[in-house]
Amino acid sequence: MAEISSTLIDLLRHGEPLGGARFRGHTDDPLSATGWTQMRAAVQGESRWQVVVSSPLLRCAEFAAELAASLDLPLDIEERFKEIGFGEWEGRTSEELMQSAPDCLDLFWRDPARYTPPGGEALAVFAARVTASWGDTLARHADKKILLVAHGGVNRVILCHVLQIPLQNMFRLQVPFAGMSRIRILGSGAEALPQLVFHGNSQA
Repeated sequence: MAEISSTLIDLLRHGEPLGGARFRGHTDDPLSATGWTQMRAAVQGESRWQVVVSSPLLRCAEFAAELAASLDLPLDIEERFKEIGFGEWEGRTSEELMQSAPDCLDLFWRDPARYTPPGGEALAVFAARVTASWGDTLARHADKKILLVAHGGVNRVILCHVLQIPLQNMFRLQVPFAGMSRIRILGSGAEALPQLVFHGNSQA
């Protein structure tokens, strides 16, 4: 009897960026000193991975490059794992938006599938590119142990996709800075069985 294939993926959100928590989206801020500390703590003692995959944005890619080099692993930069674009909200904090656009912010938190920030990327478009990249990543690195360094939005979309959670409920999943979730995929193709091994481990 053939052995069932198994792919293990650790989803790691970036640490705190320079400038702290805000709607950053496509804005390409690097990690802060605290963010670097968070990320190094998150992977301390881990060496099981066989490939590192990363968003191209600095807050993910710089750490991913450092880690891949230190473990002598291949690094796969995947453009489609870039964070959702927040349009006019880019660079603004939740506190600022609570003052200037409280109703819009509330709509976004409650149902991001129906409300898009002004000039921002629609959640359906974002989710389509993320899940397409997810499928391609699984096919390209089947039967491997993968570390994916990405964003809160990206990781939520993947978790919703794997667990069949409606996208409008994505903010019910807490994804902290440097938080890690582990997914195991048993089998492949239409018969694949995804399993959530753990969610949200963080040193932040």
